[in-house]
Amino acid sequence: MQILDTLKNAWRVADIRKKVLYTFLIIAVFRVGSYIPVPFIDVDGLAQSFGDITSQGNIFNYLSVLTGGALEYGALFAMSVTPYINASIIMQLLAVAIPYLERLSKEGEEGRKKIAKYTRFCTVILGCIQGIAFFLYLKNTNLIGWSEANYGRFELWFKAIVIIACLTAGSAIVMWLGERIDEKGIGNGISILLFVGIISRAPQAVAALWAMLKAGSTDGKYYFIVPLIIVLFLAMIWFVVYMTAAERRIPVQYAKRVVGRKMYGGSNTYMPVQVNMSGVMPIIFASSILSIPSTITTFMTDTTSRTYKFLSLFNYNTSIYGLLYLGLIVAFAYFYVSIQYNPVDMANNLRKNSGAVPGIRPGKPTVDYIKNIIRRITLIGALFLGVIAIVPIVMGSIGSIGMSIGGTSLLILVGVALDTVKQLESQMMMRHYKGFLD
Repeated sequence: MQILDTLKNAWRVADIRKKVLYTFLIIAVFRVGSYIPVPFIDVDGLAQSFGDITSQGNIFNYLSVLTGGALEYGALFAMSVTPYINASIIMQLLAVAIPYLERLSKEGEEGRKKIAKYTRFCTVILGCIQGIAFFLYLKNTNLIGWSEANYGRFELWFKAIVIIACLTAGSAIVMWLGERIDEKGIGNGISILLFVGIISRAPQAVAALWAMLKAGSTDGKYYFIVPLIIVLFLAMIWFVVYMTAAERRIPVQYAKRVVGRKMYGGSNTYMPVQVNMSGVMPIIFASSILSIPSTITTFMTDTTSRTYKFLSLFNYNTSIYGLLYLGLIVAFAYFYVSIQYNPVDMANNLRKNSGAVPGIRPGKPTVDYIKNIIRRITLIGALFLGVIAIVPIVMGSIGSIGMSIGGTSLLILVGVALDTVKQLESQMMMRHYKGFLD
């Protein structure tokens, strides 16, 4: 109800209403581009091919969900926001390893602009690489209407250039649309487009549940499975919202300071540490790595070989996949938190502002105290991500429907929705604040 009240109150503000309408306009352009087919692609054959392979939980399933089905349609925006997301992750990791990028990240607005420019270049390069990989898949599965016996090499190169150029341009346009939302709309642009792409798959999920419910007339177990899936899904939404807002509050006390004739400080507050500090990134990393074996089996023709049988052990519906998935999520959660949060910097900022944790001496004891708290909180957050990631796999195995990355989708949907509502609330507070001149 609070979210609905926030949306209702935001719509009454003319300036915010214009931003919301502009955001919806960008979303409409994004969805139209997700249905415009790229020339020379056999759209019907591609849709049938994806219907066969996405049930295996491989990289195509991952990309299909994140692109809102545009990849299955061979659309202009088939790469969607994935090149930009991968480019942003690469730049974050490079900012830790390369001193020049680390300095830029600490230079304020000018440094962020330069990093954003490098991210754009990296997005175009990754979009081109993914476009090449997608073209090779189309060529190997004969979905571009070309064969070496009937057509020349010139036609193959021409089709390759057109398809790769269209997909790369689509990645750049999606990035531009996201930046326009950042500038003139509401919320984080790329996150909004990712949210829209995922939520566009909701009708298919509802249709699958409805088909299962109708099948209950012949198999009575579905009358139990469908309500169970719905209840678990609603419980997961509540759990995600609760854990996303959960935090560990470290008490902080600021010493009194006398400046001239005035006294400052002397207040007691806290330093919040989120339980899920790494967000959805560990799940994205883990699912990307574990989707590689099943993706390789997609291109293998000999299903009786030892290599095929070994790689099949890592299909998403196996216990080995579940255990490895959980282990990688925990490992990546610790890795991501270690590069994003530095207890030494946090302790130094407290000391510079004349703050201290009650009962803990400044310096190394404070660093160790914060480090221990972050270590324990990260474990709780990692286990939370593991539960969210594995439960949809179990639900999919029970209902025989592909839900291998439902946890990723759910975390993204809830996170983007909460962040957008917070931005609406902050903008309304800014417009209702009268200031000191009234």
